[in-house]
Amino acid sequence: MSGPPAPDLNGQTADDRQSGTAERVALVTGAAQGLGEAIARHLAVEGFAVAVADLNANGAERVAGEITSATGRPALGIGVDVTDEGEVAAMIDSAITDLGRLDLLVSNAGILIAGPVEEFETEQWRAVMNVNLFGYFLCARAAARVMIEQGGGVIIQVNSKSGKKGSYRNSAYAASKFGGIGLTQSLALELAEHGIRVNAVCPGNLLDSPLWTDSLYGQYAERWGISEAEVRQRYVDQVPLKRGCTYEDVCRVITFLASDGGAYMTGQAVNITGGQEMR
Repeated sequence: MSGPPAPDLNGQTADDRQSGTAERVALVTGAAQGLGEAIARHLAVEGFAVAVADLNANGAERVAGEITSATGRPALGIGVDVTDEGEVAAMIDSAITDLGRLDLLVSNAGILIAGPVEEFETEQWRAVMNVNLFGYFLCARAAARVMIEQGGGVIIQVNSKSGKKGSYRNSAYAASKFGGIGLTQSLALELAEHGIRVNAVCPGNLLDSPLWTDSLYGQYAERWGISEAEVRQRYVDQVPLKRGCTYEDVCRVITFLASDGGAYMTGQAVNITGGQEMR
């Protein structure tokens, strides 16, 4: 005789997912714009209720409202500074209170400050490490406490190809991302016994994102004395698949890692680089 359907790592059975009686809940940090916003919107389409968290509280509330209007899924906007322990705890409490549980944390909040090491300001270095690494730790720890009580869950950090290979004049960012992979692997080992999987995704250059189109192309064009189109082509030429990474590329991998399809994956740092990084 067969027993009742076994729950997946989100605490749901196949019958639950088919009937829609149990709604998965995701929390995405840094989700008021850019990649984080795209991830939050994608997860809602995939069936998650979504807590949209960001330092920009108004932006988070806007995105949450638009998600609900577009998908009918519950969504909550939360203002949070991921480097503040109290605010992170309040963020998790708000998500649980309003959405009922927490099945998936996507730790996406991050900053990038670059420059030559001899000119790098101490406080700027600390700021990058504080958001990208310490903030990830605070969010993961708070989520793990909830997921342990629930009996499972998934934590995914949005890392970078700079977490696999040093980055020229980008030492603080690369150091924070290398540290993020070490933290991901350590948490995966520690939390496996609780049915919690912890992975990272490492996107390549998001060449059509606002960071590039509104800032980096212009900076590099001026520095190198070439056009912005030529700057873009230089970066495309570095990729074996000959295109930049897209939000959709990243969202698909996150969805897989959060699903039953990724149930045997933990402690991984998955490259999404078009072959630019293969380690």
